[in-house]
Amino acid sequence: MKDQIARQLLEVQAVKLRPHDPFTWSSGWLSPIYCDNRVTLSFPAVRTFIKNALADAIRLNFPTVEIIAGVATAGIAQGALVADVLDLPYCYVRPEPKKHGMGNQIEGRLTSPEGTGQPKVVVIEDLISTGGSSLKVVEALRQAGAEVLGMAAIFTYGFPLAAANFEAANVPLICLSDYAALIDEAQRMEYVQQEQLASLAAWRNDPAAWGR
Repeated sequence: MKDQIARQLLEVQAVKLRPHDPFTWSSGWLSPIYCDNRVTLSFPAVRTFIKNALADAIRLNFPTVEIIAGVATAGIAQGALVADVLDLPYCYVRPEPKKHGMGNQIEGRLTSPEGTGQPKVVVIEDLISTGGSSLKVVEALRQAGAEVLGMAAIFTYGFPLAAANFEAANVPLICLSDYAALIDEAQRMEYVQQEQLASLAAWRNDPAAWGR
């Protein structure tokens, strides 16, 4: 599964690797990789494969789920697709409440299907970097009375900081693919050259210092 997802992300250019011409993230980090999984929405076969894979992962790991919640903005469409496959209620969550209108942070109804008890929620995210923004959504759901069973995402960079953050928040995380699988698949596809591998590995080990 990890290899299949990685190949599809590379084929539709949802992931781009540029070790010699790095991207600059909003954090200021230089990076040889840029991931925009929203691109997959434009390719029906890939979109369908991903939504079914996420749905299968949720059935397997979180069988008591009652509601799917997407992370705004990139997880909104993915979450809606998965909720449709699972025939479950859906909502999406902003990083913070709106500053106008109703001031909502959670859009949609956050109630269990029976209308009683804590609603059991699985959160859908497209990409995990450090996990900070994703876990803000988890906290908002918990404050609203939900029981967050876990999170499912398309791709993770696999940073140790992210693993520590999710563990500290007591949120199980399931990801369809990761950085290691992506680099392996990029080699098989001859997307990257042998001499670029050391630089790609160095970024994964210390992204804040890479390229400085």
